[in-house]
Amino acid sequence: MKKITQFLLVIFAISSFILTACSGNDNNATQSPTGNTSASPTGTWELNSYGSPTSLVAAAVDVETSIDFAADGTLAGNVGCNGFGGDYTVDGDKIVFGQIISTLMFCEGPVGEQEAITLAVFAESAPFTIDGDTMTITSADGSSVVVLARK
Repeated sequence: MKKITQFLLVIFAISSFILTACSGNDNNATQSPTGNTSASPTGTWELNSYGSPTSLVAAAVDVETSIDFAADGTLAGNVGCNGFGGDYTVDGDKIVFGQIISTLMFCEGPVGEQEAITLAVFAESAPFTIDGDTMTITSADGSSVVVLARK
């Protein structure tokens, strides 16, 4: 079982690397049919904070995080424990997430908490804003947010 888990992690890591390498980051905005420019999540981000909108928790210290929103509508990342990936589309001021698939390693403590909240926010349709190099994604019910910083 341990070898299968390790094998899956290696395959996922390689896939994430390939997606990141192929995605590029030529443009951080999308052009709408009316000619207005709106912010795009395309690019690589790191977890800055998460939690209740009124009481954010800083991301776990000394834990490398990375979330890549590729231009082709796929995303891949790791916020401290498991690798994950899936697809997304942007619909106005919302990111509509497809099914997110992740490895299934047990995570506890702050790393487990930040992963659980992040993946819960990355469900269904989530409002988002981008202000400079900061993206805030809010859960559909408004109870949780994830704040990302552009890498």
